[in-house]
Amino acid sequence: MVDNRDEFDQQRQMYSVLVLHFIEGVKQSEIAEKLNLSHTKVNRMIAAGRKAGMVKISISSPFQRLVDMENDVTQRFGLKQSVVTPTVSDNPETTLQMVGRVAANHLLETLRDGDVIAITGGKAVSAVVENLEAERRFDIRVVPLTGGVQGKHYTDVNHLATQLADKLGGTAQLVHAPLFAEDEQQRDLLMNVASIREVFDLARQATVALVGIGSVQAPGSGYYDLLPDPARGGQALVDAGIAGEFLAHLFKADGSLAEIDLNSRVVALDPADLANCPTIIGVAAGSLKAGPVAATLAGRFLTSLVVDEEIARALDTHGEG
Repeated sequence: MVDNRDEFDQQRQMYSVLVLHFIEGVKQSEIAEKLNLSHTKVNRMIAAGRKAGMVKISISSPFQRLVDMENDVTQRFGLKQSVVTPTVSDNPETTLQMVGRVAANHLLETLRDGDVIAITGGKAVSAVVENLEAERRFDIRVVPLTGGVQGKHYTDVNHLATQLADKLGGTAQLVHAPLFAEDEQQRDLLMNVASIREVFDLARQATVALVGIGSVQAPGSGYYDLLPDPARGGQALVDAGIAGEFLAHLFKADGSLAEIDLNSRVVALDPADLANCPTIIGVAAGSLKAGPVAATLAGRFLTSLVVDEEIARALDTHGEG
């Protein structure tokens, strides 16, 4: 009887410790003082209670549908992680800023001192940079993955790289070259200019890549704003079987690069150059990006994805690629 009573006392005390710690949120040191126990004994009781199955933690979310979408997208497309933001407005800019804020937090969770961050231009990447609020400085370097187009803040990748580096407390190395060359020969010459080659070589060693996923359909297409000859964009590219843009390269619905003149003229890394990058975060917002995102996933270009709910729902109609 004594043994049973002692066992009951021990279990009851353990129960009290577990309730105080896990239900009421009391710190272990305060529990020790409240129950006149040593901190070591409190710690042992918590460990023993968990081992005995006395603690069952259930976490629920008001956005469980989004969590389910994230899990589905992650598993179906072989990603390390996906994040789906809720659709809270019919305003595309509101959706874009929501995706930008969430992607900015995802980026901060990913970063480590010593990282090289390679980025593209684009409205989504611009929204990420705009919403970035780091609580400390990072010892990082930021480099562009492409040449740039001046005129709009989101098409000037050097501007975005400089902003990102400033917000994180790091440094930026810039590519002083246009996004499109006149022809393939000029592109090859530009890619071999020492100052440009040096930055792109560093981009190939990136530990984190932050990339936009582009639509080619005007007028909502950021890629349309990049084209040297806009008349060749929009519906003409759709009719040619182009599904989207990644690193300023045009690709098909199956994720393969299109055999098109524009791809031979682009001053940028080839998507294959990022094959060894451990973290490639794709960011997109808005219904026009559903097809391009699906094609990007089919091409296995990404390790992580941040999109809005509308895109995630549209991915249900696509296979695993």
